[in-house]
Amino acid sequence: MSKTFLVVAEARSGKLRQVSFEALRAAQLSAADGDAIAAVLIGGAGSKALAGELAAYGADTIYVVEDNQLESYSSEAYLSALLAVTDIAGPGALYFGHTAVGRDLAPLSAAKLAAGQISDVTAISRSGDSVQFTRPLYAGKAVEKKAFTDPNGTWVVTIRPNNIAASEPDTSRQAEVIDVAYPAPSLRSIIREVVKKTSGTIDLAEAKIVVSGGRGVRSANGFQPLEELAAVLGGAVGASRGACDAGYCEYAMQIGQTGKVVTPEIYIACGISGAIQHLAGMSSSRVIIAINKDAEAPIFKVADYGIVGDLFEVVPLLTEEFRQLLK
Repeated sequence: MSKTFLVVAEARSGKLRQVSFEALRAAQLSAADGDAIAAVLIGGAGSKALAGELAAYGADTIYVVEDNQLESYSSEAYLSALLAVTDIAGPGALYFGHTAVGRDLAPLSAAKLAAGQISDVTAISRSGDSVQFTRPLYAGKAVEKKAFTDPNGTWVVTIRPNNIAASEPDTSRQAEVIDVAYPAPSLRSIIREVVKKTSGTIDLAEAKIVVSGGRGVRSANGFQPLEELAAVLGGAVGASRGACDAGYCEYAMQIGQTGKVVTPEIYIACGISGAIQHLAGMSSSRVIIAINKDAEAPIFKVADYGIVGDLFEVVPLLTEEFRQLLK
């Protein structure tokens, strides 16, 4: 029996997040011949304009729920919109990005649909009728492979950003676009204003290169050389909890067990000792480069490359070298 895989696309500032395309690829990897790949766009006016991109990345049908009340994310509003789509599409699986929105909306959807859920998936393999989902455990020290016990039941899956590569887009692909009316529930809370504060234009969770600072930066001004290096490399700036607790930066930059989990191609740790709580958020990075004055710092045990030295001397030198190489 064929199954519909419904990907819940996520947009920010009028642009689709990269994890939406990765979730489409994850759905394709999970699907069998004859299964359908669909996507849903929920947002304010103009959301429908993003449908073409989803088609290019593999969606055959795209459901669009547009309403001014959906301009900013709200659990109740988005859940109501999503359930209106599931009533029409009857999906056998819902795929979300493992983002702040996905981590909130996925379990709500699973509860409403009486579905099983597997979260933070980093790899998917299919063999015959069996689909296995790989996810990390114990701060990345181990992985587990899970499968849904009822292949005919409804699945809810969240995909960790930067782990499942998106397909190459085909701009010639066309998809059926279906408008769905927003059911407008009686909301217990209403978003009046969203105040955003960000360290840069690149989303930390989706950045290919992350330059991160710890207590070793010594002050808020100590992040300046890290920001310059990140700008040259086209990356984002993160921080350890120690740097955040010390007041050197905003908690929105925190990477670790109680912060964001990142899996960039390159992670540059500057003045970070390597506490287990921090490693939980970045140990799955493809290449880890550590810069620290202490040759015995735990961060060197997980680093692929290490530089023992003062970050205020090393980072500017790296910045200048990369600037010359990337001209």
